[in-house]
Amino acid sequence: MSVSLDSLPARAARVQLSPQEAARYSRHLIMPEVGMEGQKRLKAASVLLIGAGGLGSPLGLYLAAAGVGRIGLVDFDVVDFSNLQRQILHGTSDVGRSKLQSAKDRLQAINPEVRLDLHDTRLTSANALSLFEPYDLIVDGTDNFPTRYLVNDACVLLQKPNVYGSIFRFDGQASVFYPGRGPCYRCLYPEPPPPGEVPSCAEGGVLGILPGLIGCIQATEAVKLLLGQGSPLIGRLLLYDALQMSFREFKVRRNPRCPVCGDHPTVTKLIDYEQFCGMRGQESPSPTVSTGGDISVEELKLLLERGEDILILDVRNPEEIQICRLSESLVIPLPQLPQRFDELDREREIIVHCKSGMRSQRAIHFLRQQGFSRLRNLTGGILAWADRIDRTMLKY
Repeated sequence: MSVSLDSLPARAARVQLSPQEAARYSRHLIMPEVGMEGQKRLKAASVLLIGAGGLGSPLGLYLAAAGVGRIGLVDFDVVDFSNLQRQILHGTSDVGRSKLQSAKDRLQAINPEVRLDLHDTRLTSANALSLFEPYDLIVDGTDNFPTRYLVNDACVLLQKPNVYGSIFRFDGQASVFYPGRGPCYRCLYPEPPPPGEVPSCAEGGVLGILPGLIGCIQATEAVKLLLGQGSPLIGRLLLYDALQMSFREFKVRRNPRCPVCGDHPTVTKLIDYEQFCGMRGQESPSPTVSTGGDISVEELKLLLERGEDILILDVRNPEEIQICRLSESLVIPLPQLPQRFDELDREREIIVHCKSGMRSQRAIHFLRQQGFSRLRNLTGGILAWADRIDRTMLKY
């Protein structure tokens, strides 16, 4: 059954706080903006968190501590060592565990009064509407464009608030997209960027503290919406620069021609968001699709042992080279490739690699356009080399 914020006051009227809960939330109860009525609203409320990672960690911690009665978590990943720098829901002993099980243990330790719904699945167009329906609002803690557009469209179709946040390196964003009361994510970003134009956090990095701050802003906005207090970030985009310790705010207006929330919507059901974000604006196949000239790390090792005349081109960034490198490689970071491709010998076979194989595919796509033909992509990148060839190599 679909619920909404409009029905929250009625549901809150049927809720009671136990003596233990009154003691737990006492600092809320003495605030006139919260009080007993507001705390009952929080207890009666339900929030769905998309992602139990960097943003989902502070979101889960603070919403559980605040007493939100029902919290859903959608995630399908396991805890990795590289998560621990920012995903504070999880600890070292959780590495290899399901993120949902790790999150459940931590959140129940904080507040056993909260009901936790674990959705161990990838969010898709097939399941988004049914997952969203039982919750008052949705909080987007994802890190990729297809899922952001999917969350947005599902929220618009169901008329549910979407508390948005994103992070990259030292920069963060936050807003609230509330159908019927303001713009949606598509009003702000009508189309996704071309594939490969915006690096992921795995490629560009993220300051470990940054998701804590942005996630706390999202948690604050969620609680304000549930309480019906304050001025939410509806129609406002908050930008945060951690390096400069500065905040900026921009007005975002609803677009009457928005294909989802506009006056005459053309998107009336969920679509294929991988295709929407991966193929839009391209006349040729996506450069992130296999080039057809892949080579495994085992094959590369054999070529090196035979002394074959090959060139290994590493298109990672200088910071990554400092962590690990194939000694035989030539380093030209992908952003510099358009200015430096003349350094490459067109007659030699070139094996291109990056961290995991995505940027190297884009490099090959570019080099083919410049007339290079003897190109092969190292499947799995240097991480595969570290996993299967040289286990002493540092990974990141």
